[in-house]
Amino acid sequence: MTNFNFQVTTGSAPKFEPFIAVNLLIPGIMVAVAVDTTTGVPLIGLYRSLDGGANWSQSLLPLPPGFSGAEAPAVAYGFPNVFIVTAHVFPGANSGTSVAYRSVDNGATFSEPVIVNSGFGTYINNDETNVTVDVSQSSPYLGFIYVLYNHQFNVENGGNSTAFLSRSRDGGATWDTPVLLSSEAEQVERPDAAVDLIGTVYGAWVTVDPEYRFVVRRSVDGGTTFGDPREVSAIVPVPPVLPVPGYAFRVLTFANISIDRSVGPYTNRIYTVWQDFRQGYADIFMSYSSDNGLSYSAPVSITGAPAGTQNFFPAIDVDPLLGVVNVIYYSNQVNGYLLDVFVARSINGGQTFTNTRITNESFDPNAGGTGVPLIGDYIDIISVPPGGYIGVWTDTSPGTQTIFAGYSNDVIT
Repeated sequence: MTNFNFQVTTGSAPKFEPFIAVNLLIPGIMVAVAVDTTTGVPLIGLYRSLDGGANWSQSLLPLPPGFSGAEAPAVAYGFPNVFIVTAHVFPGANSGTSVAYRSVDNGATFSEPVIVNSGFGTYINNDETNVTVDVSQSSPYLGFIYVLYNHQFNVENGGNSTAFLSRSRDGGATWDTPVLLSSEAEQVERPDAAVDLIGTVYGAWVTVDPEYRFVVRRSVDGGTTFGDPREVSAIVPVPPVLPVPGYAFRVLTFANISIDRSVGPYTNRIYTVWQDFRQGYADIFMSYSSDNGLSYSAPVSITGAPAGTQNFFPAIDVDPLLGVVNVIYYSNQVNGYLLDVFVARSINGGQTFTNTRITNESFDPNAGGTGVPLIGDYIDIISVPPGGYIGVWTDTSPGTQTIFAGYSNDVIT
């Protein structure tokens, strides 16, 4: 059975930048987050489903004292009933801080936010958070939480940004000294991380200055230390605004990484995806490693989209039981202007992909207006084992930015 286009959020206030996690033991339990402006200021919306995405409760996560807004949320699942939400919180334009919320009752309640890494005035801003929990089946670091963020320094004086990783070994109560992943001489965008079957951590990011590159570092000691950076690929960046008349929203290029934790022919294969303009239009490219991140395959397009169309905001997850690779992305290939959501799926280790449109109805990124500057900077997908997935995106079919979900439990062969 396939069910698409469940509406996750309601109301006229914009919601964007959705992220989702699934309880691997009870796959019908799902927790999604997004930036939610219901109160008039951006906060983290929390949406919970107990029936595989058909119905959702809605609430808002509290801010720490002294902060006035939140954005850039992410969520991850940990055994047996843990969900971790991270976000960037801020008291105005400065001092952005990364925080984490913890639930031990399948998302029914969450702790007060715990500071992962503080920002300081116009000097330090910790933005663009991401999170993963080690749920690998043969990992000595099971349960470790890894939070990544874009660490911007000397913010208002021509500063730079680096990729940082913070680790918790006690379920999010306390956080170890952060690890600097990238060079202070390079400017980076939102980092990502994935953990293989035996607990090896791979941190990934895209450098945007002095040149665009996809870079990965590996840790074999649970995030204590990391090896030398490995370049996956050079990137031709997509334009800040895609070359489509009427588009005005920004398009940032982020790293996306996932690893096959199944027991099969592609166990521990590392998959990286990103958007790239090397063909003269935005398309989704993939490169993988079969030797624990020492080398990566030549990048290939995975969309099969017509030349000249715009395909962007990819996110990836690999089914931990069957090894199915799932990649979600936006595309204008149906109409040329209106947007749709597609999912690319592979059952042969990323050698070939089947692409499926999962939106029933194309939608206007401007929600009927003109020149909307932001539709969020990402969307997300998570596997629903065995063989299914649920994706979340920002849709404007109701007339405003609204979070939708597309669910499938079809096992492809």
